[in-house]
Amino acid sequence: MANPQPMLGPVIALVAWTALMWGWMYATRIPAILRLRMRLDGNLPRGEQMATLPPRVRWKADNYNHLLEQPILFYAVGLSLAVLGDASTVSLALAWTYVALRVVHSLWQALVNVIPVRFALFAVSSLVLFALVVRAALQVF
Repeated sequence: MANPQPMLGPVIALVAWTALMWGWMYATRIPAILRLRMRLDGNLPRGEQMATLPPRVRWKADNYNHLLEQPILFYAVGLSLAVLGDASTVSLALAWTYVALRVVHSLWQALVNVIPVRFALFAVSSLVLFALVVRAALQVF
């Protein structure tokens, strides 16, 4: 069955990727907590205990949090473009490029985490996102 709203594809793909990162985060965090025999204390300031986990474990959680920040704008503009009926090649290419860059950003942060490269991926994905925002704005205003 053909997708009646092609713009929903990249939106759902990024949601699915976020769910995958959630799973990866807990698949590494829970064993690390058990291995370190951490006693979880809800009275400690937010993040204090998790900061004691090894960096390679924390990176997954950091990335999961990042996927709940700027991508919210992508969801808003992607859904807006879908409602507007924009299935243009340019908008779809931008949306899929944004998703691909966020996936690469996630993998980079979760596995390597060299910050200048991670920032470059974030900056380029931001420019792609802002191009989508301009495309939506031109259709609305």
